[in-house]
Amino acid sequence: MEQWVLEILQKEKEKRKLPLEVKKLNNNFYLYHSTTWWDKKEKKIKKFSDYIGRTTPKGVIEKEKSNDVRSIFEYGNSEFLHLLAKDIIEPLKKSFYDRWKEVIACSIVKTIQPLPLRLIKSRWEKLHISQKIDASLSPNTISEVLRDIGKDYASQKEFFDELMVDSKTLIFDLSSIFSYSENLQYAEKGHNADHLYLKQVNFMLFFSMDKQLPVLLKPLPCSVRDVKALRTVIDEVHAKDSTVVIDRGFASYVVPDLLTEFDFNFILPLKRNFKEIDYDQKLDYTFPYRKRGIKWGRKRIGTNFLYLFEDVKLRAEEETTFIQMMDEKKRTIEEYKEESKKFGKIAILSNRDAGGEIIFLMWKDRENIEVAFDALKNELENDKTYLDDDDALRGYFFISFLSLYLYYKTLNLLRKAKLIDKVSVNEVLLELSKVYEINLGKKKKLSEIPNKVLKLAEALDMNIFPKKLRS
Repeated sequence: MEQWVLEILQKEKEKRKLPLEVKKLNNNFYLYHSTTWWDKKEKKIKKFSDYIGRTTPKGVIEKEKSNDVRSIFEYGNSEFLHLLAKDIIEPLKKSFYDRWKEVIACSIVKTIQPLPLRLIKSRWEKLHISQKIDASLSPNTISEVLRDIGKDYASQKEFFDELMVDSKTLIFDLSSIFSYSENLQYAEKGHNADHLYLKQVNFMLFFSMDKQLPVLLKPLPCSVRDVKALRTVIDEVHAKDSTVVIDRGFASYVVPDLLTEFDFNFILPLKRNFKEIDYDQKLDYTFPYRKRGIKWGRKRIGTNFLYLFEDVKLRAEEETTFIQMMDEKKRTIEEYKEESKKFGKIAILSNRDAGGEIIFLMWKDRENIEVAFDALKNELENDKTYLDDDDALRGYFFISFLSLYLYYKTLNLLRKAKLIDKVSVNEVLLELSKVYEINLGKKKKLSEIPNKVLKLAEALDMNIFPKKLRS
């Protein structure tokens, strides 16, 4: 390390009376307060660093501190998300001990409002939780944070592994976003679901049905699709003996063997043209699903089972549509005779020997991941033009994942309180934002809490507004 850096480091040690170290990143030098702590769980010493500022030949430029004198902060929304984030803060500290503050701050802000990175700092400073978590959020610092966590995939994986503990049923899917960056190796030209041939980045998401939470997100080059993408990630997943529920788009003759090879159970819906499907198979069993009658049957194919379902209402709808098309001369009577036996039929291949209703419900539950993808894609659209290298992209995906995680934690509370059809996640955060914390010298108190907000907090069973702070 350069002599001038060592000299400044020594001067800072004498001045601050703290254990310090300098880290080099992208030809710049950064000063940290560094210490160690004993991890009881892993039974080993771990290092903790707190960023102080950038080291230059003229001295240390300390991290930015706001010059604004603020005495009123949005309280309800940020305190709510901070409480929800408690189960991931400790794993974040373990995985990113010197960056966790910036990571959790960005995630909380982006859950409240999906802002571009350059606006994160000003939004964060208005939140009550910014007084508890001293995060450095200037655009330059955030760029460094994204690259730091993006290049350390081993730590991301350590974090994902902890989230995935006790997940017995996982949903897997793949999607993509467009990118116009010339510097992203992940961005490659390919056809998306809308058949557009543009540069795009694929990403895959694992969703735990047991926890109703996302548990893993990983970007992939556009050329890595479907079965290859599944093989890429399945070997990294520490959830053997779990059941993986896959989208019909992944239907392939090699997928069952791949999942069996890695000791996973699977539920794989098949496309209607798969030759293994016997549409004349007897359907001797029934069950109701959302006021729809479902018939089903099962037969063994090698070591697996083929479950065939008939949705009675769907069959009537498809038959009606086909008859209308025949009347319009768009389909023929010969085609009707061939296709009619497929109307309303859903075929699912699985290595699980279970009741048809169980298999059917596990497949239908994968609709949750579609909601997750919609929320995540809306989030990713905000900054995709600002991400100009692969490390930053991986880091940004990680922060977006955490934002999605907090979104689903909120959604699960609404589901538990039976408010899912009455209040959205965004409405919850908007209502809670109406409660402020007011700092009066050494004393702090809350603004008046609207009755609607108080009832909402009680319904969600969250102790957001302690009595000692109420007006």
